[in-house]
This record gives sequence, structure tokens and C-alpha cells, in this order.
Amino acid sequence: MSQFFAFFKAAPHIEPIQDKQQVKVLYKAMRIRMMLGMIIGYAAFYFVRKNFSMAMPSFLTELHYTKTDLGMILSLFSILYGVGKFFNGMLADRANPRYFMAIGLLGAAVVNVFFGMSSSLIFFGLFWLLNAWFQSMGWPPCARMLTHWYSPRELGTMWGIWNSSHQIGGAGILVMAGYLISTYGWRYAFYVPGVCVLLIVVFLIVTLRDTPQSLGLPRIEKYRGDMDETAHDEDDELAALSTKEILFKHVLNNKLIWYLCFANFFVYIVRIGVLDWAPTFLVEAKKSSLAVAGVNVASFEIAGIIGAILAGWLSDKVFKGRRGPANVLFMVALIFCVVYFWMIPPGYPLLDATALIAIGFFVYGPQMLVGVAAADFASKKASATATGLTGTFGYLGSTVCGVGTGAIVDKWGWNGGFIFFIMCAVIGTFLFALTWKQRSKTLESLHT
Repeated sequence: MSQFFAFFKAAPHIEPIQDKQQVKVLYKAMRIRMMLGMIIGYAAFYFVRKNFSMAMPSFLTELHYTKTDLGMILSLFSILYGVGKFFNGMLADRANPRYFMAIGLLGAAVVNVFFGMSSSLIFFGLFWLLNAWFQSMGWPPCARMLTHWYSPRELGTMWGIWNSSHQIGGAGILVMAGYLISTYGWRYAFYVPGVCVLLIVVFLIVTLRDTPQSLGLPRIEKYRGDMDETAHDEDDELAALSTKEILFKHVLNNKLIWYLCFANFFVYIVRIGVLDWAPTFLVEAKKSSLAVAGVNVASFEIAGIIGAILAGWLSDKVFKGRRGPANVLFMVALIFCVVYFWMIPPGYPLLDATALIAIGFFVYGPQMLVGVAAADFASKKASATATGLTGTFGYLGSTVCGVGTGAIVDKWGWNGGFIFFIMCAVIGTFLFALTWKQRSKTLESLHT
């Protein structure tokens, strides 16, 4: 059994390459290759995840399930996915991300095929909860690879570029599933993505690698010139750290990580609240058509790509590796945009679209930078565990948002719902402000 799981172990460091020109050529090629692999790989997770939402109308009409039935599956998925990100984060910090990510995607693909063969609500729930666990194996290995292949001085920008995989995958499955359901029926929205994603599993194994040192390359900070020649190389200690040491020394006893956890909880309430409830709000309160509402929400997602990359760039270049100022700046702008969207009177679809674009732009900046900051504050030794924990709180926020927003709007109307979103944004801004002066632990250790 131990031999079966041996390939999960982090790849060992090999003899360093001495030829500086060879190091330069290989590093440049591998950094592009790693980013391409992570973007395509993580986007593929969305192809076997977001198809459920597209098939929900068919579940209601063909299988006669209720919205409560489906809502329960979605809520349980969010809870298990969030918890899974934390536990798989602890595993990913000591695993080879090349295989860890591929196994997660393989499991999600297989589960999708079995889901498409099912009709019973019990099996629907069982397979989709299994999918939640496999899905939670996607983010943590990416956090590990990002922190090992890109230095702290560029991590915000590079993380923002990788973050576009969320929107690429989400948009791709909307188009694919829409066509498959209308042409062949809802089951093919699970069969076809499941089979296609199996090819991506092979692509990940061929493309991804563990750390630069596993290829004979120097650690990224040394290659980028960000560390003194005499600086202590913390990477050499990684193999000696136990999961318990990573968890307690670098994550659970780190107050900065807890600030980020609770900040992410509130950011997700605003992000998911607007994303999930904007179409209903536009139709009910703004008298918009559903088609126009759908285009507006799609614009929200697209704007998020640009916002995340800009937030990362600002945190790297303007704030010199401090994520707190960029987070606060974006959150303050987000508060004003949510208020603006709320106050627009009915009959102004262009203003509604502009407001949603602005909200998407500003909310995805902090949503992305939470992961970067968690990796910074925990150090690269515990990046997957730290980002997994913050991700857990994000999905707890998502769960609370679904139930909370619905109950608030039922009782106090849309005014109550928007006050709820604004209060959450204000609290999130305050929590981010507590990290204002903090920089990467790895950067701090480079000159000590």
C-alpha cells in the first residue's frame, strides 16, 4: 500500500545544474509551462462542477425534484468542498502537486460520468458530495506550485493571471453544457465533460512538475535575485517538517491567517450574493428581462479577470509585496459600487451593467489576494494549508450567503439584502486593514 501512494510524495531535490545559461533557458520555459498547465488544469475542474447548475432546470422539469432538494445538495457541496480544501491543503504541502491535482481531476471526471447515469436523489447527493471532495484537491496543489515557481515580488501578478482559470472554466462549461442539454439532454452535460477532462488529466501529468529544485534548478528567489547569497535557505527544511508542525507553527497559531479567514468569509458573502442574486434582483426590482440580466452577470465575471490581475500587480509593484493596502483599496471601492448598484432606479440597464462590471472588478481583487496573502503570511512551507483554511471560510460564507440572503430579502426586501452585503463589505475591509503593514514571511527571511 505504501508503494501505491509513493508517487504522492513530494519530488526530491536533485543535483543542481551548474550551467547558468541552461538554468535560464529551462527556468523560462518551465515557468510558462507551469502557468499554462495550472490554468488549463484548474479550468477543467469547473467543467465537471458548474455543469450541475446548468442542468438544474432539467432536474426540476424531467425528474420533478424540488428547489429545496437541489438547494440541499448545493449547500452540502459547499460545506464539504470548503472543509476538503483545508484537509487537502495539509496533504498538498507535503505531496507532489503534479499527481495530487491529476488524481483529484480524475476522480471528479469519473464521478461526473456516474452522476449522468443516475436519477435517484440519493445517488445524486452521494456522487455530487464525492465530487466536492475531489474538487477540493484542485486549489491546494496550485497554491504550492505558484509559491515555488514565482517569487514573492511577482506572486500577486502571477496568482492573478492563474486566477483567470475560474472565469475561463466557468464560461466554457456554460457554453458547452447549454449546447449539450438543448441538443442531447442533461445527461450529456456530465458524460461529455467527464470524458473530455480525462484528457486534461493526462495533460497535467505530462506538463506539471513539483519544485524547481526537483529539476536541478535553484529556488525561485535565488533565480530572481531576491535573496542574499548568505541567506538561510528555508526550502532545505521542508522535508523535516511534519504536518503537525506546518499546521500549528505556521497556520493555526498565526493571527494574520485568522484575519484573512474571517475577511474571506465576508468577501464571499458579497461575491456570491451578487453573483447568485443579481439576476433575480434585476428582474424583480429593475424590471429587466432575464436575457439582459444574464448578460450583465456574465460581464461581472469577465471584469473579475482584469480586477484580479490589477490587484495582484498593485500589491507587487506599488505596495512592494504588501497585500493589505490593495485589499483595502478594492474593498472601499466595492462598497461604493454596491451602494450605487442598489440605488440605480428601474429602467437604466446600461447603468446596471456598468455597476455590475465595477462590482465584479473590485470584488475579485480581494478574493484572489486572500490566497496570495495567506501564502505570504504562512510562508511557502505551509501555503497549501493556509490557503485551504482561508478557502474553507470562504465557502462557509457562501453557504451562509445562500440561506441568509434569501431569508433577509423575504423579510425586509431588497433593501435589507443590500444593507446585509454592505455591512459584510465594511467588516471585510476592517479585517484586511489589520494586515496593512504585513509582507511575505519568505521575503523577510531572504535577508536574515
